[in-house]
Amino acid sequence: QVQLVESGGGLVQAGGSLRLSCTASGSTFSSYTLGWFRQAPRKEREFVAGLSRSGFNTYYADSVKGRFTISRDNAKNTVYLQMNSLKFEDTAAYYCAAKNTFGVTTIPRDFNSWGQGTQVTVSS
Repeated sequence: QVQLVESGGGLVQAGGSLRLSCTASGSTFSSYTLGWFRQAPRKEREFVAGLSRSGFNTYYADSVKGRFTISRDNAKNTVYLQMNSLKFEDTAAYYCAAKNTFGVTTIPRDFNSWGQGTQVTVSS
Protein backbone atom coordinates (compact mmCIF):
# COMPACT_ATOMS: atom_id res chain seq x y z
CA GLN A 1 0.00 0.00 0.00
CA VAL A 2 0.93 3.63 -0.38
CA GLN A 3 0.87 6.23 2.39
CA LEU A 4 -0.83 9.52 1.51
CA VAL A 5 -0.54 12.96 3.10
CA GLU A 6 -2.74 15.87 2.00
CA SER A 7 -2.00 19.57 2.34
CA GLY A 8 -3.26 22.88 1.04
CA GLY A 9 -6.63 23.20 2.70
CA GLY A 10 -7.78 26.37 4.40
CA LEU A 11 -10.31 29.16 4.55
CA VAL A 12 -11.19 30.99 1.35
CA GLN A 13 -13.93 33.35 0.24
CA ALA A 14 -16.52 32.25 -2.27
CA GLY A 15 -15.16 32.67 -5.78
CA GLY A 16 -11.61 32.07 -4.66
CA SER A 17 -9.18 29.25 -5.40
CA LEU A 18 -7.18 26.64 -3.55
CA ARG A 19 -4.82 23.89 -4.65
CA LEU A 20 -4.70 20.70 -2.66
CA SER A 21 -1.69 18.43 -2.79
CA CYS A 22 -1.35 14.81 -1.80
CA THR A 23 2.10 13.27 -1.56
CA ALA A 24 2.59 9.53 -1.56
CA SER A 25 5.29 7.29 -0.17
CA GLY A 26 5.92 3.63 0.29
CA SER A 27 5.17 2.18 -3.10
CA THR A 28 5.27 2.76 -6.84
CA PHE A 29 3.14 5.85 -7.19
CA SER A 30 2.76 5.64 -10.96
CA SER A 31 0.99 2.30 -10.71
CA TYR A 32 -1.92 3.73 -8.69
CA THR A 33 -5.25 5.06 -9.83
CA LEU A 34 -6.00 8.20 -7.82
CA GLY A 35 -9.02 10.00 -6.54
CA TRP A 36 -10.19 12.93 -4.46
CA PHE A 37 -13.23 12.62 -2.24
CA ARG A 38 -14.86 14.97 0.23
CA GLN A 39 -17.07 14.68 3.26
CA ALA A 40 -19.14 17.42 4.79
CA PRO A 41 -20.56 17.16 8.34
CA ARG A 42 -23.46 14.72 8.58
CA LYS A 43 -23.02 13.68 4.95
CA GLU A 44 -21.53 10.64 3.29
CA ARG A 45 -18.15 10.72 1.63
CA GLU A 46 -18.56 11.65 -2.03
CA PHE A 47 -16.45 11.38 -5.13
CA VAL A 48 -14.94 14.61 -6.43
CA ALA A 49 -12.38 13.70 -9.10
CA GLY A 50 -10.44 10.71 -10.39
CA LEU A 51 -7.33 10.18 -12.47
CA SER A 52 -6.06 7.14 -14.28
CA ARG A 53 -2.60 5.70 -13.83
CA SER A 54 -1.47 7.18 -17.13
CA GLY A 55 -2.82 10.59 -16.22
CA PHE A 56 -4.66 10.78 -19.53
CA ASN A 57 -8.14 10.04 -18.23
CA THR A 58 -9.88 12.29 -15.74
CA TYR A 59 -13.34 12.10 -14.21
CA TYR A 60 -15.29 14.67 -12.22
CA ALA A 61 -18.45 14.90 -10.21
CA ASP A 62 -21.02 17.04 -11.96
CA SER A 63 -20.95 19.49 -9.07
CA VAL A 64 -17.29 20.38 -9.69
CA LYS A 65 -16.95 19.89 -13.42
CA GLY A 66 -15.44 22.96 -15.06
CA ARG A 67 -14.18 24.33 -11.74
CA PHE A 68 -11.83 21.64 -10.38
CA THR A 69 -8.86 19.99 -12.08
CA ILE A 70 -7.07 16.84 -10.96
CA SER A 71 -3.51 16.18 -12.06
CA ARG A 72 -0.50 14.13 -11.06
CA ASP A 73 3.25 14.50 -11.07
CA ASN A 74 4.74 11.03 -10.87
CA ALA A 75 8.26 12.42 -10.49
CA LYS A 76 7.13 14.09 -7.25
CA ASN A 77 4.76 11.30 -6.17
CA THR A 78 2.06 13.93 -5.88
CA VAL A 79 -1.53 14.36 -6.99
CA TYR A 80 -3.14 17.78 -7.08
CA LEU A 81 -6.65 19.16 -6.99
CA GLN A 82 -6.90 22.70 -8.32
CA MET A 83 -10.16 24.22 -7.13
CA ASN A 84 -11.41 27.44 -8.73
CA SER A 85 -14.62 29.41 -8.35
CA LEU A 86 -15.19 27.87 -4.96
CA LYS A 87 -18.68 27.85 -3.53
CA PHE A 88 -19.97 27.61 0.02
CA GLU A 89 -21.22 24.10 -0.71
CA ASP A 90 -17.65 22.97 -1.47
CA THR A 91 -16.92 23.22 2.25
CA ALA A 92 -15.79 19.77 3.45
CA ALA A 93 -12.87 17.66 4.51
CA TYR A 94 -11.06 16.56 1.36
CA TYR A 95 -9.34 13.19 1.11
CA CYS A 96 -7.04 11.76 -1.51
CA ALA A 97 -7.22 8.07 -2.21
CA ALA A 98 -5.33 5.50 -4.22
CA LYS A 99 -5.98 2.04 -5.53
CA ASN A 100 -3.66 -0.39 -7.19
CA THR A 101 -6.21 -1.73 -9.64
CA PHE A 102 -7.03 -0.52 -13.11
CA GLY A 103 -9.83 1.93 -13.78
CA VAL A 104 -11.20 5.01 -12.04
CA THR A 105 -14.26 4.46 -9.88
CA THR A 106 -16.41 6.78 -7.83
CA ILE A 107 -16.92 4.34 -4.94
CA PRO A 108 -14.88 4.97 -1.80
CA ARG A 109 -14.62 1.30 -0.83
CA ASP A 110 -12.81 0.53 -4.08
CA PHE A 111 -9.81 2.55 -2.84
CA ASN A 112 -7.40 0.85 -0.44
CA SER A 113 -5.21 3.79 0.64
CA TRP A 114 -6.43 7.06 2.13
CA GLY A 115 -4.91 10.25 3.43
CA GLN A 116 -5.91 11.84 6.73
CA GLY A 117 -7.86 14.65 5.06
CA THR A 118 -7.50 18.40 4.78
CA GLN A 119 -10.25 20.87 5.62
CA VAL A 120 -11.55 23.32 3.03
CA THR A 121 -13.88 26.04 4.28
CA VAL A 122 -15.50 28.46 1.86
CA SER A 123 -17.07 31.56 3.35
CA SER A 124 -20.07 33.03 1.63
